Amino acid sequence: MDLMGMMGKLKETQRKIEETKQRLDSVLIDEQSNDGALKVTFTANGKLKSIAIDDALLEDKEQLEDYLIVTLNKAIEKAAKVNQAELDAVAKVDMPMIPGMDEMFK
Repeated sequence: MDLMGMMGKLKETQRKIEETKQRLDSVLIDEQSNDGALKVTFTANGKLKSIAIDDALLEDKEQLEDYLIVTLNKAIEKAAKVNQAELDAVAKVDMPMIPGMDEMFK
């Protein structure tokens, strides 16, 4: 087993993961309520970028709170899926095969 080669490969994979994380800051995920009265945008890294609230929602605090919870949760879930898929793709392609390591990722 070439330990030095494997360590170099691990460092390269780590660098690619960091680059992917930085790139995901510019990948935007848009989500809106069913009626379009509330719109949110997140990065694929889960950072909230914008919220747009229709004036009609400002008159009903409880409805606005419900809309925020549902819409924000949907956007966070989408962002997490995109993030995980991107990072998994980098890790799978670039990770060196170490005997027994594949068992850890099941």
